[in-house]
Amino acid sequence: MYICGSECRRLFIFISAAWGDPMNGGVMSKVMVIDDEKDVVYLIKVLMEREQLEVMEAYNGLEAYNKLTGPAEGKAIPDAIILDIMMPEMDGYTFQAKLQEIDDLRRIPIIILTAKGQMKDLFELSSNIFAFVEKPFEPKNLVKIVKDALASRK
Repeated sequence: MYICGSECRRLFIFISAAWGDPMNGGVMSKVMVIDDEKDVVYLIKVLMEREQLEVMEAYNGLEAYNKLTGPAEGKAIPDAIILDIMMPEMDGYTFQAKLQEIDDLRRIPIIILTAKGQMKDLFELSSNIFAFVEKPFEPKNLVKIVKDALASRK
């Protein structure tokens, strides 16, 4: 009888990193990035994909809200949200407040991207706010915060 040794463990770690944990149905964690600045969304997407995270994109709060509350087919719920505050159509504060009204969405950890001191106090009482990150942000710091937010859901 052959027992899988270190080579199999290395392969398992590689597969887990690339496609998600096969013991968890191969599911990768999902992060939604909501920001009206396309360059910021692109940068964060690249950072998250390098960490083997699936990225959902939205360019304002209304677009994100519609993606999360639209028809059930094809809808994916993120494991964490990176949210800008100042955006057209629906700002980050309004988006976050609307999420609090929906059972399936109110516990998603949210990382707020903010300019210095920008509306930070409005979010203080919200239970799903995981962290505040000031723009411009340090990429390694944002990645660590996102990983911590994802770990907090397990």
